[in-house]
Parts: sequence; structure tokens; C-alpha cells
Amino acid sequence: MSFVPPSDFRTRPDLRGTFGMCASTHWLATQTAQSVLERGGNAFDASTAAAFVLHVVEPHLNGPGGDLVAIVAPASGDPSILVGQGPAPAGATIDHFRAEGLGMVPAAGALAAAVPGAVDAWLLLLRDYGTWELADVLAYAIDYAGNGHPLSERVGAVIGTVAEMFTQHWPTSAALWMPDGAPPAGDVMFRNPAFANTLGRLVSESRHAPTRDARIESARAIWKSGFIAEAIESFARQPHRHSSESDHAGVVTADDMAGFSAHYEAPVAFEFRGHTVLKGSSWGQGPALLQALAILDGFPDEQIDPSTALGAHHVLESLKLAMADRDAYYGENLSSEQLELLLSPEYASVRRKEISETASHEFRPGACGLDPFFPPLVEDTGAPRGGSSGEPTVSVTGETRGDTCHLDIIDRWGNAVSATPSGGWLQSSPTIPELGFALGTRLQMTWLDPASPSALRPGHRPRTTLTPTMLLRGTEVVAALGTPGGDQQDQWQLSYLLRTLVGGYTPQQAIDAPTLHTTSMPSSFWPRRWTPGGAVVEDRLGENVITELRERGHLITLAGDWTLGRLSTVTRDPTTGVLGAAANARGAHGYAAGR
Repeated sequence: MSFVPPSDFRTRPDLRGTFGMCASTHWLATQTAQSVLERGGNAFDASTAAAFVLHVVEPHLNGPGGDLVAIVAPASGDPSILVGQGPAPAGATIDHFRAEGLGMVPAAGALAAAVPGAVDAWLLLLRDYGTWELADVLAYAIDYAGNGHPLSERVGAVIGTVAEMFTQHWPTSAALWMPDGAPPAGDVMFRNPAFANTLGRLVSESRHAPTRDARIESARAIWKSGFIAEAIESFARQPHRHSSESDHAGVVTADDMAGFSAHYEAPVAFEFRGHTVLKGSSWGQGPALLQALAILDGFPDEQIDPSTALGAHHVLESLKLAMADRDAYYGENLSSEQLELLLSPEYASVRRKEISETASHEFRPGACGLDPFFPPLVEDTGAPRGGSSGEPTVSVTGETRGDTCHLDIIDRWGNAVSATPSGGWLQSSPTIPELGFALGTRLQMTWLDPASPSALRPGHRPRTTLTPTMLLRGTEVVAALGTPGGDQQDQWQLSYLLRTLVGGYTPQQAIDAPTLHTTSMPSSFWPRRWTPGGAVVEDRLGENVITELRERGHLITLAGDWTLGRLSTVTRDPTTGVLGAAANARGAHGYAAGR
């Protein structure tokens, strides 16, 4: 084997079976998904039910006011990208933000909200590919919200961080999340009756439609044009404190809600070591992973092992180049022809030659016939962006650096879903009291500069960091995977893919292996800073490897032994039909289940 052998120690077993496999960032979501499979539902029923449970049990990582990207693969059809990323509202113009005295889109507050897209996307998936009734799918989330669920310690910690903001500026959030006047203790049984009522009304107000599809369509209409859209507009227009430490009203309206519909798009594909790697298009950061794979594909196997100093160096440098192209070129207006060029072997060969023996401290987009956008390169002089186990780094003003949740499901028929829901965090904007959730802040990923490919433009999607992955062998799905982590999502997935596709690791061995990422690119999250030459590594990578990386010029931040990533995956062997699953012990809540 050309890679360093995996450790004999594994935090979890590699699950195996033939009936169905589920993995997610929270055990209650995994349990929900497996319950649906056991009761005859398919992967699409199970993923929708689990997603609404994630809204309840990981409210600091995602919510119904947020967004999602999923890769959907029916057993009898081609994979597609489920787009649950809403666009900027009609009133979200650069001129409006400038007139509000802002130089950047805030990280917290309703002015940063894109049109919520997650709920409409899940309901679309359920209508098109599921088999269950809406009432049965939502019953799990309604029960956990109405009757209570054990609140994780991390949720309580996030609430504690923003407690002063809640009590002084966001009283509706304080009323929901601090019902006794203080942040809740970990593992307390927590209820959100307002959200349970919101979901219950979706069910009850749509139940009279004559068919299953009509009932789901009725619920979509109620979400986009009924009491929910009306409450969102009414609440958002009330001025409130933002992370800019100034007060603003949001601009999202009921008309914006009515004008958005989730939809499907074709994935972007790249062939790597006998597998087709599928990602979303360039309105997200997914193709950056494909670009990094294309660069690394030209090195010998032993030079791309993340467990060695040379391999880690090549991984970090390829990611810097790919992420520079992300910031310089990616956006809704990048054409398929231009993206094809960025993913071409010829372009990768040119970029590979730019990797030297030492770490680059520069922002270096490639030359691909377009005028590159150079974002403001402001160094991060505060605490290093060390990332986390996929749990959010939150400031007292609600600023949150890029974390979310994830789920992967495959059923006995071969249907598969890999989804990364996010946004609408409890700390992102004030709770809408009658609905029991907050709006998201995805617009913080746009620039108030019309020259940027990800400039703030009404009706355009912000460039998202949400980036699930699916692998095919021939035309058959063999894996679905992903992780929370903002800018780190594709970076942590890259090390996983190298270890499984090249190094021969099992999924659980690859998830457990020490990982790393670069911070040598502008963050997608406010205040959009970078650390030139920065690299964050888990200490378990080893003293010798870390010392050599420093000698090569990498500015190393040690993150601890078990801190980076919350990867999960499900797999299928197309020869035997055997299914598998693996989940991450980092963060303590992710689990896989199946049989």
C-alpha cells in the first residue's frame, strides 16, 4: 500500500447490511430515517422526515428558514441536484445595503436573509420521489418539537454565547431559547411548541386536497403564500439589531417567498481513479473539490497521502489553487463551457506546475480567459480559524462561521440521497414567535461589489458552501457522503476521498483518520478574512509531519486530536448489493444505523 496504513482503532464499526443504511450528524435524525425505512418508506421519505427532525434537534446548525443542497439518485434514473437555495430578495440590492451604511452583508439579522428554500425543496422531493403522506413524514418532527427532545450541550453553549444579544435586542429569541431567563442546560428536555404548531398547521390546512401529491402541493403553497410567508414578511420588516451592531429591517417579502420554487439541476461530474464524483454547479463551491482532485490526479499515489508531509503539502496547495478559482470565478453566471475548462486536464496540469516545495502565501487564481475577481484580502488578526467538529464558532453578536448538518441515506432498492441542510440558525436572526424559527443569513456570502461573480443581485442565488458528494462506478451509486463545516466541507471530504479511493481505507477508517484544511483563502463568512499560508491540522497527524509542514512554510494551527469534520457516508457495492454506513464520532452526536 502506498498510503500510510490506517490505525487499528476505530471509533465506530463499518456497518454492513442489505436492507437500508442511514447516517447523519444527529442520532435522532438517523433513528428517524431508519424508522421510516423499517416501516416501508424509501430513501426520499426517510431523508425528508430526518431533515425536519434536524430542524428541531440541531437548531444552531439549520432550520426551516434556511437552505439546502442535496444530490438525489433514484434507482431507476439519473442523479440530480436538488436546489433548495433561495435567491436574494427583490429588495436586496447593493444600493440598499450601501444606503444602510453597510460595507458588507451582516452575519446576523434578517437583512442578510435569502429567500428560505429548505422546506419547499424537501416537499418537492417528497412529492416527486417519496411514497409517504406528508402527515406521516412530519409526525416525527412534530413530536420532538411538541413533546420534547434532549437538547445537546452545544446548543446550550451557543445560546449562552448570544444570551446578551437575545435579552437586550432579540426578545422573541430569548422567550423561546431562554424560557427560564438563562441558557438551557445540556440534555434538558426542550420543547418548541410554536414550531410544532407550524408543522401541524401545514398538515391540517392541506389535508383536504384530494390526492397525496395535491396535499403536498397544498402544503408548499401554504408555506410560500399562506400564514408562514405573511408572518415572515411582517416580522422581518421590523428593525432589529444586526451583527454590524446597527439596527436594520429585513427586505424579504411574501412576494419573494411566492416567487421561489425549488428545482433540480444536472450535477457536475469528474472522473477520478475509476469513479465519477458528482457535485453541484458553480453557484456553490462543489466544483472546487473536483478541481483539487484534477490537480492531485497528476501526482503519484504516495505523494497525495494526507498522512505524510509531502502528501499533506500537495493537498493544501491544490486546495488553495482551487479555492482561489472559486473566489475569482464561481457564480451563477459562470457558463458550463467555462466550468468545463476549469475542470479540464490541461488546466489542471498548468495549475499543478504552480505547486512548489514550499507553501504559497498568495491568492492565485488561474488564467482561464476570464477576468478574475480579487476579493479584499484582509488578514485574520484574531483567533485563528481553527474550524471545529462541524459545530459553529459563534460570536456574541451572532456571527457564525460556517457550520451546518448532513445526512446520507440509501435504501434496499438502491435509491440514495446525500443532503446538506443549513441556515436559519437560532443565532442568525430573531425568532419569529408565531412560527418558532428564524431566517437565515446566506447573503453574507455575497459581495457588495458588482465586479464579483458572487455579487449581491436580486433574484440571484448567493454562492453557497453547501456541498454534498455522490460517487458512481459506471452508472451505479457506490457512495453518498458529506460533512458540515462551511469552507472546510470540500476540504475534509477531499482527504476522505483520497484515503478511500486511493489509499484503500474503509469508510470508517477514513472518517476516523486525522484531517486538515487550509485557511489561506477569504472566508465565505463575515467578516470575510483570510490567513495567508494558514493550515489547520489535527494533532494526531504527528509531530514529524507537522514539523515538516512548518518547515515548508505552512502557518500551522493545532486543532486538537479529534476536532475537524463531522463526515458521514452510506455505500453500496454494485456487485453484491451489500450496503454500508459510517459516521463521525467528533461532535459526539453523529451516528449511522442500518441492517
